[in-house]
Amino acid sequence: MFREVVRFKQALSPEASAEVLKAQVRGVLSVQGDDGYPYALPIDYYYNPQDGHLYFHSGKTGHKMDAIEKDDKVSFCVIDEGFRRPGEWALNFQSVIVFGRIRKVEDPEKANEMIRKLCYRFTDDLLYIEQEFRRSGANTVCLELIPEHITGKRVNES
Repeated sequence: MFREVVRFKQALSPEASAEVLKAQVRGVLSVQGDDGYPYALPIDYYYNPQDGHLYFHSGKTGHKMDAIEKDDKVSFCVIDEGFRRPGEWALNFQSVIVFGRIRKVEDPEKANEMIRKLCYRFTDDLLYIEQEFRRSGANTVCLELIPEHITGKRVNES
């Protein structure tokens, strides 16, 4: 059902793919948008190594939420910062694509825990985080991406 990486020698192991997901904070979430057009958006996330799922925070309404309600199948792409070898122009980087199904986290305690873990990736300012929860919490949902297939690869642009 899912395709494997064509250039299999560049494929990342499941463990290396998980490391990329743990290390990065942003990716591109792709959903089935209006009129059959893909809708892809940059979004912050938290990868939970305990369950292997990815968590996002979102407003309760909008294009993304409408698309998810119609079709829960999504893909999520993450690219690390990469590096250049001295004297070379080519960028070397790793990318991971997660295919799976996304849903709202219905358990309020779990949703708050995952959103807090996402916040801690950007700041440890507890006062700021609490203010954000008070200000926006009622209008925020936590989304959980449950992977069905993950591929990762190393790329050298030369």
